Amino acid sequence: MKPVEMRFAKDFDKSFIVFRENCKSFPCPWHYHPEYEIVLVNKSSGRRMVGDHIGYFDEGDLVIMGPKIPHVWINDDKYTNGLAETKADAIVIHFLEDFLGTDFFEVPEMEKIKNFLTLSSHGIVINGKAKAKIATIMNDMLEMNSIQRIAALISIFDHLASNTDYELLASPGFVQNSHLRCSDRFSKVTEYILRNFNNEITLPEIASVANMAVTTFCNFFKEQYRVTFIEYLNKVRIGYACKLLYEDTQNIVEIAYECGFNNLANFNRQFKKLKNMTPSEYRRALELGAILYQDRSPELLMKTAV
Repeated sequence: MKPVEMRFAKDFDKSFIVFRENCKSFPCPWHYHPEYEIVLVNKSSGRRMVGDHIGYFDEGDLVIMGPKIPHVWINDDKYTNGLAETKADAIVIHFLEDFLGTDFFEVPEMEKIKNFLTLSSHGIVINGKAKAKIATIMNDMLEMNSIQRIAALISIFDHLASNTDYELLASPGFVQNSHLRCSDRFSKVTEYILRNFNNEITLPEIASVANMAVTTFCNFFKEQYRVTFIEYLNKVRIGYACKLLYEDTQNIVEIAYECGFNNLANFNRQFKKLKNMTPSEYRRALELGAILYQDRSPELLMKTAV
């Protein structure tokens, strides 16, 4: 299932977009776009697909996504069949990185939100107290004037920057490059992993890239990434496998070996551990998404097929 690139109409006198989706079910297909996106689900439930992540959403779900990451919200059957008591309802914000000027995020006051936005290349679920505060702001924005909306968005940035209760969705392998702010040493490590994950990478080999002893490297890696090196490497490999699965040009055995796994059993075991489903089940889930949206009219939204 190939994502489509989409464009959303913006008023000539507005610097960013705020709109409400209020319909039988959310109409967008598996897609991506150059804007950052914040999605608040007020009503509805179903499956949420962001990059290689497949999860579930319910009322109050709040997600921020960076530019160009494929995503789709698939409503439960009761919404698509028109049997739900309410319509699917969501508030969506789209903004480009330079929507307030090329240097807006470069000022010192914006450093924390700039760091947070780099993480959004994975897609982020917002939890904790910040979620309720941001939800209130987003619902109120629909009735605000232009200046009030800008102030409200900056207030949302403030809540995001100070919030530590969140979950990253897409894996590093799917995102394909890491924009996380880190030391030069770990930038080299990340780049080395992303360039060589499809081959065997030993601990002495990767420790030498960081110019560390193996034990020191293992401790430092766990502290920085919150997982062991092997766990991170498997996440990268499985993330890339998910990318190949939705491209649907290779069989599962071919994908396993291309991603660096030396046997199919280990690939299946690691995939299920990280995705809570087998590669075959994941591919079927993607196919279901394609079936749900194959009859959507392309005129529903302005978009350009890739």
